[in-house]
Amino acid sequence: MRPEHQGIGMTSQRTRERLVQRLRNSGIHNLAVLEVMRTTPRHIFVDEALASRAYEDTALPIGHGQTISQPYTVARMTEALLEAGPLGNVLEIGTGSGFQCAVLAQLVGRVYSVERIGALLERARQRLQELGLRNVRLKHSDGGIGLPEYAPFDAILVTAAPEGVPQRLLQQLNIGGRLVLPADTGNGQVLMRILRTPDGFEQERLEAANFVPLKGGLL
Repeated sequence: MRPEHQGIGMTSQRTRERLVQRLRNSGIHNLAVLEVMRTTPRHIFVDEALASRAYEDTALPIGHGQTISQPYTVARMTEALLEAGPLGNVLEIGTGSGFQCAVLAQLVGRVYSVERIGALLERARQRLQELGLRNVRLKHSDGGIGLPEYAPFDAILVTAAPEGVPQRLLQQLNIGGRLVLPADTGNGQVLMRILRTPDGFEQERLEAANFVPLKGGLL
C-alpha cells in the first residue's frame, strides 16, 4: 500500500480499526466486507479538507449536491448484495466519489458503474486507477436507464433513491440476480433487496434509509 493510502493521524490504521469495530457493533458480520472496509483508503475519496473525517461513520459532501455514503451504508448494501453468494458482473448506479465502487471491485468479478455528473466520474476514475482496480468499467450515463448493453447482471446496487423501483433495472437482472436500492415509497425511504426469480420478483425490506434522490439527465 502506498504511504498516502496508509494515512496518518486521523486517517491512520488505528482510526480505521475503530471504524470497523463500529461497523461490527452496528450489525455488519461479513468478514470479507469488514476487511475491505478496513483496507480501502476512504480518505482519498473525499476532498483533502475533509480527510480527517473520512473514517467517521457519516456521509460527507463531495460537491455537486452529492455525498459519499456513510461507511455503515456502504458495508450494509455490499453485505446485502453478497449474502446469497459470489457475484460475477455487478452494476452500480451512481459512481459518486468512487468509494462504493472500490469496495465492490474487491469483492466481485467485475463492476460496471454509471454516473450522470461528468466531473465526479472523472475524479472517481482517477482514484480507482490509483488503487490499481482494473475490473471496473465506468460510463457517463443516466443511471435510470441502467446499462442494457452489458446486461444481464448478477446484481445491481443503486446509491441514490428513485421514486419506487425502476422497472428498467429489474429487467437487467439475471434470474437469481438481486437489486439493492433505497426506494422512495412516498412515506420515507426504505432500503430494499429484490430477487429476480423464474416466476417474477421477490421484495424484502431491510431498513430505513436516507439517500440523495436519483435524478435523470447528464451534467
